[in-house]
Amino acid sequence: MSAELSTAGQVLTAHRLSAGYDGRPIVHEIDVEATPGRVVSIVGPNGSGKSTLLKSLVGVVPVLGGSVSVGGTDITNRPPERVATLGVGYVPQIDDVFPPLTVKENLEIGGYLLPRHQVHERMAAVLEFFPRLKQMMTRKAGKLSGGERKMLAMGRVLMLSPSVLVLDEPTANLAPLVATQLLEEYIRGFADAGSTVLLVEQRAKAALRISDHTLVLGGGRVVLSGRPEELADNPVFVESFLGGGARR
Repeated sequence: MSAELSTAGQVLTAHRLSAGYDGRPIVHEIDVEATPGRVVSIVGPNGSGKSTLLKSLVGVVPVLGGSVSVGGTDITNRPPERVATLGVGYVPQIDDVFPPLTVKENLEIGGYLLPRHQVHERMAAVLEFFPRLKQMMTRKAGKLSGGERKMLAMGRVLMLSPSVLVLDEPTANLAPLVATQLLEEYIRGFADAGSTVLLVEQRAKAALRISDHTLVLGGGRVVLSGRPEELADNPVFVESFLGGGARR
């Protein structure tokens, strides 16, 4: 990762977190700790509460119980824009870019909290990390391929040099080769450069390959947790997520 993009990671912690809609919890008493230089992944079946969990961490969904902190600062139920100023970058699964705007305009919006004179410098660093976007600066985001669009979504978040990256299904609807590159080259690269990465991912095998720790959700609760090699040896996890015996 470019030095201009790198920021020392912060610890993101959730303690006994419950969150949901209209006062009804979808996730229940979940503990999460994501630390600098590591990828923590969250996997589980559809409807298990993965996206709700991430949204509650960044202030999009109300926390109904427990707490969330980043770098020792309590961010429980802080508005998303305040969470962003504290160094947490969030890339949602959908609505991750502004389709009518160009690549350049999307990146400029990503730097909305920066002093004007820093926007160009930061954009140059983002384009160094995602060089494919350099040739697309005047193209509308809605005309990009799935992989290009996801790069733009992450680039827009990186405009603020976040210390924590929270990514919801970054490989959704991507071709397998593009998904592998995104996970193994870029997302793993964020952590290797010192950032904190918390990732929801449907591709369990691919998630384990780049993760340092994985949580498995079921019914809004953590049902399994451990290092990838531990989960790959767990018959329940293998049967449910790795295709009944395939280790990787």
